[in-house]
Amino acid sequence: MKGRTDVIVGVQWGDEGKGRVVDALAGKSGVVVRYQGGANAGHTVVVEDEKYVFHLLPSGILYPGKVCVIGNGVVIDPETLFAELDDLKDRGKTLAKLVVSHGAHIVMP
Repeated sequence: MKGRTDVIVGVQWGDEGKGRVVDALAGKSGVVVRYQGGANAGHTVVVEDEKYVFHLLPSGILYPGKVCVIGNGVVIDPETLFAELDDLKDRGKTLAKLVVSHGAHIVMP
């Protein structure tokens, strides 16, 4: 995949299936970036009959060896972010490396 970039952009309101497409491509990608949005919407990923719902984490977080980025345009609710990470830890998942941009916005509870 060297030299290739896939960009998934939504142009409608509501559930467009972006998370599902990102999940389908994440296994073949080195880096998965969430570049905008907040915890108000979610995307569901099913892996080996186990359901995961993410509001802030990029879908690629379930792929060990990948790099996942929460970018400048993301509005982070720390409670939601840590709850998602704790859920994955409790399930015994080995996660991708997570990088959070210093330019991401924080929403205080």
